Amino acid sequence: MKQFILLAYIACTCFTATAQRPPQGPVSDTVHTPGKLGYTLYWQDEFNGNTLDTAKWQVRGKGPRALGFVSEEAVTVGDGYLYLHALKRNDSILISAVGTQNKLMTTYGYFECRAQLQQSPGVWGAFWLQSPKLSGGDDPALYGAEVDIMECFRKLGPDIVSHNVHWGPYGPRQQTTRGMQSYLKGVGTGFHTFALEWTPEKYIFYVDGYKFYEVRKGISQTDEYIILSMEIPNEAEDLAKTVFPDAFIVDWVRVYKKTGQQ
Repeated sequence: MKQFILLAYIACTCFTATAQRPPQGPVSDTVHTPGKLGYTLYWQDEFNGNTLDTAKWQVRGKGPRALGFVSEEAVTVGDGYLYLHALKRNDSILISAVGTQNKLMTTYGYFECRAQLQQSPGVWGAFWLQSPKLSGGDDPALYGAEVDIMECFRKLGPDIVSHNVHWGPYGPRQQTTRGMQSYLKGVGTGFHTFALEWTPEKYIFYVDGYKFYEVRKGISQTDEYIILSMEIPNEAEDLAKTVFPDAFIVDWVRVYKKTGQQ
């Protein structure tokens, strides 16, 4: 564990003057699992087959998004994986997003995915929750929150992932915890698990079972849905080092509940 903390400290020195929190290592060397925390499986998708299971997901937000376009063409399933691509098609960039809105909408639990992050900077993979009522008001208990369980911004470093919580309508009124950066050696290559434990009192963020952050602000008390996406920036210069095609590859998504949670 000392090596995690030391390496995180070395990696974080350039962040101290930015709006992002400096990256940190896990808070301990304890590896958590849903079972050890008292959760049992409630919902899952293993992405078996050759097409997206439309009983569980739908392609979300088709059309223009930042510098690209969300397209069904950029969402594929095969070999047991969901591929969320970033593709170039002539002068256009196609990106991808799927969500469980109006399919899986739930409150509280342990939300986990196993995934391989995209390999180039610019575009970024994300695993998040969102309330359909988010724009309705400032109180997260009533209107919910956007909970970014994991985002991978390669410009922050090869082994750093980010977490965040936003609540209130998008725009100047919206509040945020600021980006929380987690450093774990090797997380930038291969498959890893990213998880959120959401209770009425707090959010806890995990990477590979290690606990990184506990947040007691912006706690949603209303149904949220899951989103998996390959995002794209608003500024063309941020794509200067992006290598197309790229993909955020998801092995599975699982939701766990404790007895009495619905």
